Amino acid sequence: MPTSMKDEEWNLLDRKALGTIRLCLSTSFAFNILKETTTSGLMKALSRLYEKPSASNKVFLMKWLFHMKMSEGGSVADHLNDFNTVTSQLSSVGVNFDDEIRALLFLCSLPESWNGLVMAISNSVSGSSTLKFDDVVGAILSEEMRRKSSGETSGNALSAESRGRKMERGKSSGYRSKSRKGRSKSRSGIVCWKCGKKGHLKKDCRSRKGKEGDEQQENNHEANVTGDVL
Repeated sequence: MPTSMKDEEWNLLDRKALGTIRLCLSTSFAFNILKETTTSGLMKALSRLYEKPSASNKVFLMKWLFHMKMSEGGSVADHLNDFNTVTSQLSSVGVNFDDEIRALLFLCSLPESWNGLVMAISNSVSGSSTLKFDDVVGAILSEEMRRKSSGETSGNALSAESRGRKMERGKSSGYRSKSRKGRSKSRSGIVCWKCGKKGHLKKDCRSRKGKEGDEQQENNHEANVTGDVL
């Protein structure tokens, strides 16, 4: 308490702070600190309950951090705030990450539309140098501002990529269909030497095959007659 403040004034401010904190807590938390009458006692109670370095708290926070993923089109500032909140809570229970690990974890939490920037940042580090968390965050925030100023969103980036793939597939399928049409057109000008009709070769002529079949049947018939006579 400041020396220039009277006890009554301090108690009034303390009760206001205590009431404000209680209003921010959900009902399940409020019952656990119901007996606390001062702000200092309230904060100590919350610390004992939810900031003790137990294995279960560490596991919960680690899962939360490793499964954290920014949604497509989401705000980088909001995602950064959530990321820093979890890492701060882990630090309070004795789990600390160095600067490079934090940078890598943050890059891994970005959606697929940011893969190009993630690769660019990763390839910018060479030799014994390491990533710096502040540099990574600065680059990502700058890229978000560029996308907003140009009207580009993560959804637009993904749709553009998918459109490019579809166009490539359409070109390849169009080439195949054109090649088939080219082959059919080239065969349309062919004239059969056997029957004189267009569209096929002599070896594929049906009249020729039919005649060969008739000759084969006659030969078989003659062979059967000869066998009967003998």
